[in-house]
Amino acid sequence: MIDGRLQRGERTRQAVLDTAVRLASVEGLDGLSLARLAQTLGVSKSGLFTHWPDKQALQLAIVEQARQQWVEQIIEPALRAPGRVRKLWALHEHRLAFYASAQLPGGCFFRAVDGEFDDRPGPVHDAIAAAVDSWMDLLTRLAGRAVELGELRPGTDPGLLAFEIEALGAAVVVHTHLLHHEHSHRYARRAVLDRLRALATDPSILPEA
Repeated sequence: MIDGRLQRGERTRQAVLDTAVRLASVEGLDGLSLARLAQTLGVSKSGLFTHWPDKQALQLAIVEQARQQWVEQIIEPALRAPGRVRKLWALHEHRLAFYASAQLPGGCFFRAVDGEFDDRPGPVHDAIAAAVDSWMDLLTRLAGRAVELGELRPGTDPGLLAFEIEALGAAVVVHTHLLHHEHSHRYARRAVLDRLRALATDPSILPEA
Protein backbone atom coordinates (compact mmCIF):
# COMPACT_ATOMS: atom_id res chain seq x y z
CA MET A 1 0.00 0.00 0.00
CA ILE A 2 2.77 2.42 0.88
CA ASP A 3 4.65 1.69 -2.35
CA GLY A 4 1.46 2.25 -4.34
CA ARG A 5 0.87 5.61 -2.68
CA LEU A 6 4.45 6.63 -3.33
CA GLN A 7 4.15 5.69 -6.99
CA ARG A 8 0.91 7.62 -7.37
CA GLY A 9 2.47 10.58 -5.61
CA GLU A 10 5.46 10.54 -7.95
CA ARG A 11 3.20 10.30 -11.01
CA THR A 12 1.23 13.27 -9.74
CA ARG A 13 4.41 15.20 -9.09
CA GLN A 14 5.72 14.53 -12.60
CA ALA A 15 2.40 15.49 -14.19
CA VAL A 16 2.35 18.75 -12.25
CA LEU A 17 5.92 19.58 -13.20
CA ASP A 18 5.37 18.78 -16.89
CA THR A 19 2.37 21.12 -16.87
CA ALA A 20 4.38 23.74 -14.99
CA VAL A 21 7.20 23.70 -17.56
CA ARG A 22 4.67 24.16 -20.36
CA LEU A 23 2.96 27.05 -18.60
CA ALA A 24 6.26 28.69 -17.62
CA SER A 25 7.43 28.62 -21.25
CA VAL A 26 4.68 31.21 -21.87
CA GLU A 27 4.08 32.90 -18.52
CA GLY A 28 7.50 32.66 -16.89
CA LEU A 29 8.09 31.50 -13.33
CA ASP A 30 6.95 34.61 -11.48
CA GLY A 31 3.37 34.28 -12.62
CA LEU A 32 3.21 30.60 -11.78
CA SER A 33 1.83 29.56 -8.41
CA LEU A 34 0.44 26.46 -6.77
CA ALA A 35 -3.01 28.01 -7.15
CA ARG A 36 -2.48 28.51 -10.90
CA LEU A 37 -1.27 24.94 -11.32
CA ALA A 38 -4.10 23.52 -9.25
CA GLN A 39 -6.63 25.39 -11.37
CA THR A 40 -5.06 24.20 -14.62
CA LEU A 41 -4.84 20.58 -13.47
CA GLY A 42 -8.22 20.52 -11.74
CA VAL A 43 -6.76 19.41 -8.40
CA SER A 44 -6.77 20.88 -4.92
CA LYS A 45 -4.15 23.43 -4.00
CA SER A 46 -3.69 21.74 -0.62
CA GLY A 47 -2.67 18.52 -2.37
CA LEU A 48 0.17 20.28 -4.14
CA PHE A 49 1.55 21.61 -0.85
CA THR A 50 2.50 18.03 0.06
CA HIS A 51 5.12 18.19 -2.70
CA TRP A 52 6.34 21.80 -2.48
CA PRO A 53 6.09 23.83 0.72
CA ASP A 54 6.52 27.22 -0.94
CA LYS A 55 6.85 29.00 -4.27
CA GLN A 56 10.64 28.90 -4.37
CA ALA A 57 10.70 25.14 -3.86
CA LEU A 58 8.22 24.80 -6.71
CA GLN A 59 10.28 27.08 -8.97
CA LEU A 60 13.44 25.08 -8.30
CA ALA A 61 11.63 21.83 -9.09
CA ILE A 62 10.31 23.31 -12.35
CA VAL A 63 13.80 24.41 -13.41
CA GLU A 64 15.12 20.91 -12.70
CA GLN A 65 12.27 19.34 -14.67
CA ALA A 66 13.01 21.59 -17.65
CA ARG A 67 16.71 20.76 -17.42
CA GLN A 68 15.98 17.04 -17.34
CA GLN A 69 13.63 17.40 -20.30
CA TRP A 70 16.44 19.11 -22.25
CA VAL A 71 18.85 16.32 -21.35
CA GLU A 72 16.46 13.52 -22.32
CA GLN A 73 15.13 14.99 -25.55
CA ILE A 74 18.15 16.87 -26.89
CA ILE A 75 21.44 15.92 -25.27
CA GLU A 76 21.16 12.17 -24.78
CA PRO A 77 20.01 11.31 -28.33
CA ALA A 78 22.48 13.77 -29.88
CA LEU A 79 25.46 12.33 -28.04
CA ARG A 80 24.85 8.97 -29.70
CA ALA A 81 26.15 10.47 -32.96
CA PRO A 82 29.72 9.45 -33.88
CA GLY A 83 32.54 11.96 -33.61
CA ARG A 84 32.59 15.40 -32.01
CA VAL A 85 31.59 17.49 -35.02
CA ARG A 86 28.58 15.32 -35.74
CA LYS A 87 27.62 15.48 -32.06
CA LEU A 88 27.66 19.28 -32.26
CA TRP A 89 25.47 19.16 -35.34
CA ALA A 90 23.13 16.62 -33.74
CA LEU A 91 22.72 18.80 -30.65
CA HIS A 92 21.61 21.70 -32.83
CA GLU A 93 19.29 19.54 -34.93
CA HIS A 94 17.68 17.92 -31.89
CA ARG A 95 17.19 21.35 -30.33
CA LEU A 96 15.45 22.63 -33.46
CA ALA A 97 13.34 19.46 -33.63
CA PHE A 98 12.32 19.95 -29.99
CA TYR A 99 11.22 23.50 -30.74
CA ALA A 100 9.38 22.41 -33.90
CA SER A 101 7.49 19.72 -31.95
CA ALA A 102 5.67 22.50 -30.05
CA GLN A 103 5.77 20.50 -26.82
CA LEU A 104 6.22 23.84 -25.08
CA PRO A 105 3.74 26.47 -26.27
CA GLY A 106 6.25 29.23 -25.59
CA GLY A 107 8.99 27.46 -27.51
CA CYS A 108 11.71 27.29 -24.87
CA PHE A 109 11.47 27.26 -21.08
CA PHE A 110 14.93 28.73 -20.56
CA ARG A 111 14.42 31.61 -23.00
CA ALA A 112 11.19 32.43 -21.17
CA VAL A 113 12.72 32.56 -17.69
CA ASP A 114 16.31 33.72 -18.08
CA GLY A 115 15.21 37.34 -18.54
CA GLU A 116 13.20 37.15 -15.32
CA PHE A 117 16.11 36.08 -13.17
CA ASP A 118 19.29 37.29 -14.90
CA ASP A 119 19.65 40.21 -12.45
CA ARG A 120 17.97 38.63 -9.45
CA PRO A 121 20.46 36.73 -7.26
CA GLY A 122 19.22 33.72 -5.37
CA PRO A 123 18.68 29.97 -5.64
CA VAL A 124 16.37 30.13 -8.69
CA HIS A 125 18.80 32.39 -10.56
CA ASP A 126 21.63 29.99 -9.71
CA ALA A 127 19.67 26.93 -10.90
CA ILE A 128 18.81 28.55 -14.24
CA ALA A 129 22.39 29.79 -14.70
CA ALA A 130 23.80 26.35 -13.87
CA ALA A 131 21.58 24.67 -16.48
CA VAL A 132 22.52 27.14 -19.21
CA ASP A 133 26.19 27.05 -18.23
CA SER A 134 26.19 23.25 -18.39
CA TRP A 135 24.80 23.39 -21.94
CA MET A 136 27.41 25.94 -23.02
CA ASP A 137 30.17 23.89 -21.37
CA LEU A 138 29.05 20.81 -23.32
CA LEU A 139 29.17 22.67 -26.64
CA THR A 140 32.56 24.19 -25.82
CA ARG A 141 34.10 20.90 -24.67
CA LEU A 142 32.90 19.06 -27.77
CA ALA A 143 34.28 21.79 -30.02
CA GLY A 144 37.59 21.82 -28.16
CA ARG A 145 37.93 18.07 -28.39
CA ALA A 146 37.09 18.22 -32.10
CA VAL A 147 40.00 20.62 -32.60
CA GLU A 148 42.35 18.35 -30.64
CA LEU A 149 41.31 15.32 -32.71
CA GLY A 150 41.68 17.16 -35.99
CA GLU A 151 37.96 17.16 -36.81
CA LEU A 152 37.93 20.97 -36.79
CA ARG A 153 40.58 23.21 -38.32
CA PRO A 154 43.50 24.37 -36.14
CA GLY A 155 42.84 27.79 -34.69
CA THR A 156 39.11 27.21 -34.31
CA ASP A 157 37.92 28.98 -31.15
CA PRO A 158 35.74 26.45 -29.24
CA GLY A 159 34.12 29.12 -27.09
CA LEU A 160 33.22 31.25 -30.07
CA LEU A 161 31.77 28.29 -31.96
CA ALA A 162 29.69 27.30 -28.92
CA PHE A 163 28.45 30.87 -28.63
CA GLU A 164 27.45 30.95 -32.30
CA ILE A 165 25.56 27.65 -32.08
CA GLU A 166 23.74 28.79 -28.95
CA ALA A 167 22.90 32.22 -30.38
CA LEU A 168 21.44 30.76 -33.56
CA GLY A 169 19.40 28.21 -31.62
CA ALA A 170 18.03 30.84 -29.24
CA ALA A 171 17.18 33.17 -32.12
CA VAL A 172 14.68 30.63 -33.43
CA VAL A 173 12.45 31.15 -30.39
CA VAL A 174 12.32 34.93 -30.78
CA HIS A 175 11.89 34.90 -34.54
CA THR A 176 9.22 32.21 -34.42
CA HIS A 177 7.13 33.33 -31.46
CA LEU A 178 7.61 37.10 -31.41
CA LEU A 179 8.18 37.94 -35.06
CA HIS A 180 6.35 34.96 -36.61
CA HIS A 181 9.08 34.41 -39.19
CA GLU A 182 8.27 31.11 -40.84
CA HIS A 183 11.81 30.51 -42.10
CA SER A 184 13.61 30.83 -38.76
CA HIS A 185 14.16 27.09 -38.28
CA ARG A 186 15.53 26.71 -41.80
CA TYR A 187 17.83 29.72 -41.40
CA ALA A 188 19.18 28.53 -38.05
CA ARG A 189 19.76 25.04 -39.40
CA ARG A 190 21.57 26.26 -42.50
CA ALA A 191 23.67 28.84 -40.64
CA VAL A 192 25.08 26.31 -38.17
CA LEU A 193 25.56 23.69 -40.87
CA ASP A 194 27.49 26.13 -43.07
CA ARG A 195 29.62 27.18 -40.10
CA LEU A 196 30.49 23.61 -39.15
CA ARG A 197 31.21 22.59 -42.74
CA ALA A 198 33.52 25.60 -43.15
CA LEU A 199 35.47 24.63 -40.01
CA ALA A 200 35.47 20.85 -40.46
CA THR A 201 38.59 19.24 -41.88
CA ASP A 202 36.29 16.74 -43.61
CA PRO A 203 33.02 18.51 -44.52
CA SER A 204 31.68 15.32 -46.06
CA ILE A 205 30.83 13.94 -42.59
CA LEU A 206 28.06 16.57 -42.43
CA PRO A 207 24.97 16.97 -44.63
CA GLU A 208 25.34 19.26 -47.61
CA ALA A 209 22.01 20.95 -46.90
